Amino acid sequence: MKKTKGLIYFLIVLIVLFMVGCNRSSNFVETSFEKNNEFGLNSELLNLINKTCKNKEHIKLTVGFLIDDNIYVKVFDTNGEIDFENYIYEIGSITKTFTGSILAKYIFEEKILLNDGIQKYITELNENNYYPTILQLMTHTAGYSQIYPLSRLEYIKTFMEFAFGGRRLNPFHHNLNDMNNLIESVNLKDKDYNYKYSNFGISLPGHAIGIISGKGYWETKTEFIKNELELQNTYLGISEQNINGFNNKNENCGNWLWNNDNIIAPAGAISSTAHDILTYARMHINDEKPYLSISHQNYSKGSKNFDMGLGWMLKRENNNILFHAGGTGCFSSFLAIDKEKKVATIILSNYRLLGRYSDERLAFSALEYLQDIKIVK
Repeated sequence: MKKTKGLIYFLIVLIVLFMVGCNRSSNFVETSFEKNNEFGLNSELLNLINKTCKNKEHIKLTVGFLIDDNIYVKVFDTNGEIDFENYIYEIGSITKTFTGSILAKYIFEEKILLNDGIQKYITELNENNYYPTILQLMTHTAGYSQIYPLSRLEYIKTFMEFAFGGRRLNPFHHNLNDMNNLIESVNLKDKDYNYKYSNFGISLPGHAIGIISGKGYWETKTEFIKNELELQNTYLGISEQNINGFNNKNENCGNWLWNNDNIIAPAGAISSTAHDILTYARMHINDEKPYLSISHQNYSKGSKNFDMGLGWMLKRENNNILFHAGGTGCFSSFLAIDKEKKVATIILSNYRLLGRYSDERLAFSALEYLQDIKIVK
């Protein structure tokens, strides 16, 4: 009995750790993306980077900085800074900010309303049931559980593998044929639920946009990335150019596969580079598209430390700071933006970065470094 209680306690601790990890064109002057010695880092940040890379034999940790509209990118391995290479990483849940951005465009163009129920776009649902609004889905207040649509067994297996350094296979296997049944299988009430992070919930507005466009989510988002945002090394799914991920045993995990009919794609299927992500961050900082600021507004409370925009998390004490973490398989990423100071940083790693040397800690340390530079200037 004591052993059983001990195992249950251990599993609860792991679940808590996993959930904490989840909640988490122009005339600009460009830099050379070679190893860049002109942009120096202080000893505190370098020490944190070195500790993050320790014992990770195959790590390629890319740390990108945006300041004064200039982009600087540095790459590190276990031996320190190395020559620049434009690695393409899975960015996981940072994808949600792209879904929020295209949704903002459709709101601006009056093609969709935040207070519309999802059944207005995803049709053939039982008309006698209640369905959440676009706003509730985008702010994780629709009532869907964090594990849905995974079974409890699938979820436990997934978080156990994440907790011990990575998961080789994408657990999200449901396709568009399952979507209506999955929506109708959960009986929700007509109310605002407390914040509960949901990959499933935030994916539904992405598919609504695909229905509105008549092209489906995958093609619509691809056109948005290439033609509207003009990001040349950003795409849905993976390609042969993607860097491989590794677990904490330094074993090759490869990449998560995404089909173009995967329901959860709007929540986590994008691959990208540090340069592209910082170009994207610069668009948000400077409101280069007239609709982007719609996604930066405070729409609801998140956890005790942040509020919710559309796909973005906003720091509670300063809503000008936008951020989102990303994690898939054996990859970690974290994007943080200070709109007021006009600085941003991106962390991209082909290992899971958890615990003391997490992607979140590294990203906010880098952002604070940039904020301090702006104060000195």
